[in-house]
Amino acid sequence: MEIFLGIMIPFAGTTLGAACVFFLKDRLHSGVQKLLLGFASGVMVAASVWSLLIPAMELSEGMGRLAFFPAAAGLVLGMLFLLFLDRHVPHQHLDCDEPEGPKSSCRKSTMMILAVTLHNLPEGMAVGVTFAGVLSGEAGITFAGALTLAVGMAIQNFPEGAIISMPLKSEGGVSRRRAFLLGALSGAVEPVGAALMILLARYFLPVLPYLLAFSAGAMLYVVVEELIPEASQGSHSNLGTAGFAAGFVVMMILDVALG
Repeated sequence: MEIFLGIMIPFAGTTLGAACVFFLKDRLHSGVQKLLLGFASGVMVAASVWSLLIPAMELSEGMGRLAFFPAAAGLVLGMLFLLFLDRHVPHQHLDCDEPEGPKSSCRKSTMMILAVTLHNLPEGMAVGVTFAGVLSGEAGITFAGALTLAVGMAIQNFPEGAIISMPLKSEGGVSRRRAFLLGALSGAVEPVGAALMILLARYFLPVLPYLLAFSAGAMLYVVVEELIPEASQGSHSNLGTAGFAAGFVVMMILDVALG
């Protein structure tokens, strides 16, 4: 039950963020949006380093000078996996007029949901693989450390939920309730991805370092490909930089102090 509740924490963050559509009249101010996107980027980068890549290398210490290999290989594979999804799943990002991926007849609101879903998948995978390490009892990952990552993902999912639900109402022409449901739905992939990684890691414990790094690579792809460019475009890009610093520091403190 504790593991189940742990993997649901990030989804709760997205749902609470999507609920902002009931309390705020219009879409978020562009400056606030940049700040929140930067914050999410900082959290994801710090989580990739402290919660995923460093544990992956620590688990591979028996390989001696090649202890870096599982982390490096997993990171590259994670990035290639997200690149594949980015090319083959139709989606459309906020403030973009043209959809990405293969041509599709889906509505803009659906394409926006798919874009955020692609963002959330690696986060769910990251949370799942850390809890899998806890279940294995041999990975050196504590329940507190896995819970810290889940809480960090929930914190950065809160603004993402708001960023997706509010434009759906103001630009997509949907009701507040439907915008909330769609925004929350975009985060449903996280517990699914987490459960998948737990199942994989439980049966393939020797590749746990690769799975940790795979999740890190997938998250870093999202940060570099989507979040940082969106936070930096236009005026006041320094807000995105400030948000990144804040998110990185918050996640670093959570991981080191509580993990």
